[in-house]
Amino acid sequence: MDLISNSFMSIEQVTDTYLQDAGKTNRRSPESAQTVSFRDVLEQVSNRDNAVSFSKHANERLTSRNIQLSDAQMERLNDGIKQAKEKHINESLVMMDNLAFIVNIKNNTVITAMDQESNDSNVFTNIDGAVIV
Repeated sequence: MDLISNSFMSIEQVTDTYLQDAGKTNRRSPESAQTVSFRDVLEQVSNRDNAVSFSKHANERLTSRNIQLSDAQMERLNDGIKQAKEKHINESLVMMDNLAFIVNIKNNTVITAMDQESNDSNVFTNIDGAVIV
């Protein structure tokens, strides 16, 4: 019985044996460590997630149709996407000025873009909501 009890190591013995060097390698000097608050990281991720992106197809359409968006229009487009998200729309038509955007709301991605002159039929398919900004 004494033989069995001696074959087991205590927590302290295991810590001393296996973890004595682990603490030394993971420690950083205070001058090399950067402090970033959780709030800063959360705001960066939130802002990145809220920024609208354009698919390759949408970028091609913008270029071929010579559509250039101002900062104010981008802000309005983001506002339209936010409104669609609040109404639980998945694929939205966002209309602004004489421009129309089909947007995947979940991914904040503009799928295609057109202006009034280039859209002959004025028919939009595969959407489940529309926002006019």
